Amino acid sequence: MKANYLLAIDQGTTGTTAALFDEQAGLRAKVNREFRQIFPRPGWVEHDLEDIWKSVLQAVAAVLEQAAVDGGHIAAIGITNQRETTGVWDARSGQPLHNAIVWQCRRTADICAELRRQGHEETFRHKTGLVLDPYFSGTKLHWLLQNDERLARAAAAGQARFGTIDSFLAWRLTAGQAHVTDVSNASRTLLMNLDTLDWDEQLLDILGVPASMLPRIVSSSEVLGRTSGVPGLPDGIPVCGLAGDQQAALFGQACFAPGSVKCTYGTGAFVLMNTGARPVRSSHGLLTTVGWRLGSEVVYALEGSVFIAGAAVQWLRDGLGLIEKSADVGPLAAQVESSEGVVFVPALVGLGAPRWNPQARGLISGLTRGTTAAHLARATLEGIALQVRDVVEAMRRDAGGRLQVLRADGGAAANDLLLQFQADILGVRMDRPRVIETTALGAAMLAGLAAGIWPDLDTLARSWQVERSFTPSMPEQQVAEHIARWEAALEKLA
Repeated sequence: MKANYLLAIDQGTTGTTAALFDEQAGLRAKVNREFRQIFPRPGWVEHDLEDIWKSVLQAVAAVLEQAAVDGGHIAAIGITNQRETTGVWDARSGQPLHNAIVWQCRRTADICAELRRQGHEETFRHKTGLVLDPYFSGTKLHWLLQNDERLARAAAAGQARFGTIDSFLAWRLTAGQAHVTDVSNASRTLLMNLDTLDWDEQLLDILGVPASMLPRIVSSSEVLGRTSGVPGLPDGIPVCGLAGDQQAALFGQACFAPGSVKCTYGTGAFVLMNTGARPVRSSHGLLTTVGWRLGSEVVYALEGSVFIAGAAVQWLRDGLGLIEKSADVGPLAAQVESSEGVVFVPALVGLGAPRWNPQARGLISGLTRGTTAAHLARATLEGIALQVRDVVEAMRRDAGGRLQVLRADGGAAANDLLLQFQADILGVRMDRPRVIETTALGAAMLAGLAAGIWPDLDTLARSWQVERSFTPSMPEQQVAEHIARWEAALEKLA
């Protein structure tokens, strides 16, 4: 009898992870394949959709080899993805019409400013729960339509298809049968109405987006199509889980109860709180978004997005050459007991929640002749945690009540020093699960529900286990000093 493995495709900003999970939600194999980052101009970031597709095929082939199984052992496929990254491809050939514009790209800052000047900010905020920032897909798509004549002609002729990366992968996996996106990804586009959970005609008109380009919005767990013509996979495997990476992580962390919160420490850091069946509108710089939809039941979330987290460690590695690999940052930072007053604000692509300053740039303060690479490494980890603290404080004010525990996941969550400092600076317990690849796990869970592998959320909740907890231990005065230095550094930003 063939095993029922669930294949999760976690398509991220710097690489694609393919993971196989068993019927007990246990991780059996995992492989990551990186791909090119394209920087046409300062502040611009692009991906080649073909590079992404190749990384998916490579990762899937490698994970099957690692697990010593073939594609016939896969019961279902779940997809999770970098969310706001914007792709457009030809409806007939499926070939990209332009490089994808990545969520980090700041090229549409002037478009956002002009939309605000025209008085549209409140309309977008009310209808979408988002802010007018270059982060989101809508202004990226507007830019493409305004600046690429070939693409604009294809769109006018009804031959161009838009999608976030989940849509592109669903299209490729099903040989064009499925042009879909789930509600969690659609809620990140500036084009979907949070109340109707459908594309909004007024917003499409403001941004000049033809409705013919858009995918069909579906739930996060249903059979969307079946594999067809995919190298290395048999035809007929159901593709039945879709969710943006942060919503998938919230699901994978079993944050099924309203008020439960997780933080994913990846390229960026993303804090999400389950707010239940009704959207909570933020008045403190957070985003209101869709968590997931299962059948007719919708779960909403509050989100705070920190643009640079693990990417700051990559900068220490690639930009400054202070470490050989990202995992070295913890041991280097541990060589000193404190950062000795050094503060690093990693606003390398602007600031996200709760300040939303696209013009901000990174800042290091408090340097002395005694500052070493170890102090800077420690300040980098502290800067990540202090950004998360700002988001959590805004979340407390929006949602009310005191946070008791924060569930951590993502690659950087393996860093004990980071999670201990995070617990100290927040004054709350940090729980790290046994499976920190909760983004992939969430996609597998959503696919498994649709495929009948698991009957309900209670079964999934019982599979979640803590690997280690971190409790606050820093004296209050020391916490206050860290926060004061941080806030003083923020005041110096443009």
